[in-house]
Amino acid sequence: MATINEPKLISGNANMPLATSIARRMSLHRGMSVGLVDARVERFNDGEIFVEVFENVRGEDMFIIQPTSNPANDNLMELLIMTDALRRSSAARITAVIPYFGYARQDRRTKARTPISAKLVANMMVEAGIERILTLDLHAAQIQGFFDIPVDNLYASPIFALDILQQFKGSLNDMMVVSPDVGGVARARELAKRINAPLSIVDKRREKPGEVAEMTVIGDVVGKKCIIVDDMCDTAGTLCKAAEVLLDNGASEVHAYITHGVMSGPAVDRVTNSVMKSLVITDSIAPTDAVKNCPNIRIVPTAPMFAQAILNIWNGTSVSSLFETETLSPIYEGMYRS
Repeated sequence: MATINEPKLISGNANMPLATSIARRMSLHRGMSVGLVDARVERFNDGEIFVEVFENVRGEDMFIIQPTSNPANDNLMELLIMTDALRRSSAARITAVIPYFGYARQDRRTKARTPISAKLVANMMVEAGIERILTLDLHAAQIQGFFDIPVDNLYASPIFALDILQQFKGSLNDMMVVSPDVGGVARARELAKRINAPLSIVDKRREKPGEVAEMTVIGDVVGKKCIIVDDMCDTAGTLCKAAEVLLDNGASEVHAYITHGVMSGPAVDRVTNSVMKSLVITDSIAPTDAVKNCPNIRIVPTAPMFAQAILNIWNGTSVSSLFETETLSPIYEGMYRS
């Protein structure tokens, strides 16, 4: 059996800046140069995806960095075809690093005659030859059970906690963490616990899909600096309306910390014109120019955490240790100082 020497990174086209940043951080951690494997991921004139790896990967521990964000189908197919290319090139192990797992919202049947697309995508990944998944803030934790391979689900809340402690130093007693719906209470409670803040909930009622009829704030937010926390922001409609409701109920200001900035359609315009003072997202999805230029959107990096997680997987040490602030703080040292 071939021995696994060094972790090797390869990236599709979904988020090349993040992949490059992860390689750079791994170089710092390892004290030696870690680069992306030389490859091309191109398309024929009819849109078919073609992958060619220019380096020898036989017996190597391969990590494919590829979020399945918009365009979800293209990026998913890139991931599957890259996996097939590596498997047929005799890679020893293939780990998919998927900072944003597309189709995660379709994790159950909400109506008759509808699919469970997240399970279908999981089956496709396993069948292609992926042996391990590393991802960030799955929309639903039970998606881990859709795979018959190990799944490491990292959390953005430790990074958000470091950012909040830095940005709101001196006014932490006035903070209130808010879940934008009942389903996100566990995520909001986790962040509230990390920064030692109370928790509130915005309960929303829908008349029909995609349309919020009424919102009710559960908890006393009068005079509080409210932080809305969620796993993704798509069109930002619900988020901006929740911010308005919080201010109407006496909040002094509203900020939001969202893991995945999907930012579809009118999202950037809505955030720009909203009452929110700031929206903080991670770079799990490559930001568009509109997102980068939005004055009240700020992006925090995930590369330090992913780089350490990849190294931990490679050398067989704990990935769950990265859930702890004590472990993550040194990794982000220089960015967040107490």
